[in-house]
Amino acid sequence: MTKREFSVDMSCEGCSGAVTKVLNKLGDVQFSIDLPEKKVVIESRHSVDVLLETLKKTGKNVSYVGEK
Repeated sequence: MTKREFSVDMSCEGCSGAVTKVLNKLGDVQFSIDLPEKKVVIESRHSVDVLLETLKKTGKNVSYVGEK
C-alpha cells in the first residue's frame, strides 16, 4: 500500500469529520488527519485520482502533495 499526502482546506472538527466519513465509505484505507496543518495522509491501494475525487466530495479545496 502507498502512503500519499493531500492538502485539504479544513478549518474545524466538522471538516475533519467530513473527511473521515468519505474515506471510511471508500474502504480499504488507513489515514491520519492533521487539522492544524490541513493535511491528510492516506495509506491505500486506490489511485490518486480516486482518492482526490473522494476527498472532493467533502466540498473542500483539495490538492495532492505527493507520496510520503
